[in-house]
Amino acid sequence: MSAPLAGRVAVVTGGTRGIGFAIAGLLAGRGAAVVVSGRDADRLQHAVKALEEGGGSVAGLVADAARREDAERLVDTARERFGRIDVLVNNAGITRDGLLIRMKDEDWDRVMEVNLRGAFLTTRAAAKAMVRQKSGGRIINITSTAGAMGNAGQVNYSAAKAGLIGLTKSCARELAHWSILVNAVAPGLIDTDMAAAVSAEAREALLAQVPLRRVGTAGEVAEVVGFLAGDGAAYVTGQVFHVNGGLYM
Repeated sequence: MSAPLAGRVAVVTGGTRGIGFAIAGLLAGRGAAVVVSGRDADRLQHAVKALEEGGGSVAGLVADAARREDAERLVDTARERFGRIDVLVNNAGITRDGLLIRMKDEDWDRVMEVNLRGAFLTTRAAAKAMVRQKSGGRIINITSTAGAMGNAGQVNYSAAKAGLIGLTKSCARELAHWSILVNAVAPGLIDTDMAAAVSAEAREALLAQVPLRRVGTAGEVAEVVGFLAGDGAAYVTGQVFHVNGGLYM
């Protein structure tokens, strides 16, 4: 049981830091071969090296989640390097915050492209490969508490993450026929670089709403992803798992 995911191959988009890196590390630690993507070549190289030092079988690919060609290359890389794809984690995401009345068109468009279109593209590419394999699969989308409850100053991010929940549920219905399970994990206030960019005032205001009165860790989010990728979640699909300390119930 020390390697419950042995023999399986996972793709983690945005896997070079924060939640994505924690997910890639946990999956590799449980025996899966992992392909990670990121837009920064240097950061990607560092992440792959760190994961390999932990004993994982890892491949890295510089990719923009919003490009169809890159989404397909990710799946192709998994199949060429490790022979198959069993798990896809759509984690890549960005923020370009601003009040609604001041938000630029390009800030709306780019967040939607990366956070929602990107997940659609990689899900479509991975689902095609999983259907051909005829052995099922797991697709896990990293959404956000903001997608369920909204967040002032993040109309683009909240809308994209809410769309990701809808994508999750629709894909779960379509892909169940092939035993491909699709679920989402919705982190709340988590200790990552992205959260660190939030102003201290906004951070304290959010923390005051968290019943557990603390910030979550990337590892705590990764644990839920690990469960959904494993055998224990074989009868779970179309669900959203909130990891937020009670911020949203």
